[in-house]
Formats: sequence, C-alpha cells, structure tokens
Amino acid sequence: MTEFKKLGALVSRNIKCYFKDKFLFFVSLITPLILLVLYVTFLRGVYLDSFNGIFKAYGFELKDNRILEGLAGSWLLSSILAVSSVTVAICSNSVMVNDKIENSLNDFLTTPVKGTTLSISYFIANFIVTLLVMLAVLAVGFIYLAAVGWYLTFSSVCMILLDIICSVLFGTLLAGVVESFISSQGGVSAVSTLVSSMYGFICGAYMPLSQFADGMRNVICCLPGTHGVGILRNHFMNDYVDKLMSLGLSQSGANSLKDGFDCNLTFGGKFNQIAYEGGTQIPVWAMYVILLGACALLLAAYISIVFVKNKRKS
Repeated sequence: MTEFKKLGALVSRNIKCYFKDKFLFFVSLITPLILLVLYVTFLRGVYLDSFNGIFKAYGFELKDNRILEGLAGSWLLSSILAVSSVTVAICSNSVMVNDKIENSLNDFLTTPVKGTTLSISYFIANFIVTLLVMLAVLAVGFIYLAAVGWYLTFSSVCMILLDIICSVLFGTLLAGVVESFISSQGGVSAVSTLVSSMYGFICGAYMPLSQFADGMRNVICCLPGTHGVGILRNHFMNDYVDKLMSLGLSQSGANSLKDGFDCNLTFGGKFNQIAYEGGTQIPVWAMYVILLGACALLLAAYISIVFVKNKRKS
C-alpha cells in the first residue's frame, strides 16, 4: 500500500471515529446553534437599537424592517461562524487525543505507517469534520436570513464560503498545535472550556471592538482571529449597507455603521460614539494576509512539533 493510500485510509478512519461518537458530534453542532438562538433571543434587540441610533444620528429613517432584521442577523451569524471555526476544531480534534489516551497511537506506530502520515491524517480529518459542521451551521444561518431579510448577492455568498475555509484552516492548525501537547481527557476539556469562554471576547466576536477601551481594541486588532471575524463581517454586511445607501443613507452614515460594527477595523485613533477619529483602517486584503500569515506560522509550528516528536520516537 502506498503512503498516499495509507493517508486516505487513516483520514477515513479518523472521520468515522468522530461521527461514530454521536455525543461529540452533537456537542460540536449544537454549540454554535445554541449561540445563534441566544443571540437572536437576547441580543437582537440591543443591536437593532444600536443600528437605529446610528440612523437617527444621520437623519435616516428606515421603513423596511426586513433590512434591519437581516443586518442584525448577518452580524450575529458572522460572529458565530468565526468563533465556532476555532471552538469546533478544538472539540473535533479530540480524536487525536483519544488515540493517545487509549494507546492507539502507539499501535499505529508499530505498523509500516510513518509518524508524519499519521499526523497529517489527523489534520486533514479535523479540517474536513470542522468544515462540514460549519457548513451545516451556515445553512441554518442562511435559512434564518432568508426568513427575516435576505439581501446577500451570489458573490458575497461565495466570499463567505472562502472566509469559512480560511477560518476553519486557522482553527484546525491552532487545534493541532495546542492539542499536540495534551494527552488526557481532562486536558481536552480544560482547553475546550477555556477557548469557548474566552475566544469570542478576545477576537471581538461577542461585542463590537468600538465598545472596548482604545488600548484593548488596539491589542485585539493585532490578533489573527480578529481579522477572521473582520472578513466575515464585511462579506455578510456589505450588501445590507449598500441597500441602505440606495434607500438614502449617506456615505458618512454607512461608514459610521461599518466603524461601529467592525466591518472597518481601525488600529489607533479613537471611537467617538458613532465613528472613528484618526487611526489606520485595515483593508480587507490585509485581513486575509494577516489571517493566512498566522496559518503559515501555525503550519510551520505544527510541522516542527511533528518532526521533533517523530525524531524522539525513532
């Protein structure tokens, strides 16, 4: 059997192990859906009021409530997808840790399978599983947007899919690096709890960066996960903002909306309630560069970890 066929068999085995554990799959899928329900139930009104506050400041009156509902829904959905791309990856990568706990990893290494092939199989399987879960969440989100107010164009949907792939890649690599050092179920639970509770805040997904103190906002803008949120924000919300401008919202009002809800990420400067003053706005292409650059660094770290571990075992 060639090394490529061995890799394919291992990837298939790891994916089956994940879906075989119904509880693990249920937890991975239900967590982002619970976040969506909580957002819609408890925070939807807060964001609607914030949007209306910006409209009032610029003398704009919106009569079509579907646009406003869709705008709030798109902001919420971009938050959930950005956070879940990391939290689900951490959870689904527990297949690798379980193999360590059950000594299955050592059993594999006694066979003619290279350690690098085994490590790559975990990464590929985790990427596929996380992407499938994210696409399922995205489908639910799109159904919600279609119900409350759909204004996304085909090009935006394509870019959203690209954004999810980039975010899942980042989450999978991060999970691979972090969980390479974990060999107990308690360790997995601790990391999953820590990431689930903190990641959404430190990447600006749970609340707009404009609500943070300027110093904290600048620190958060340096983190790659923040830019994963930013690209999703842009491709979810831009079509709604364009629709609002076609109905009479001024360019200044549109910029204020983007400033206040993180379509425009700004490093430095100060937020004066409705817009940023000063600072450097980070373009979308730079967000991709930062996020993919972080992926490249994580990939290098993962390869280094695999190389060192295989060298020790040999």
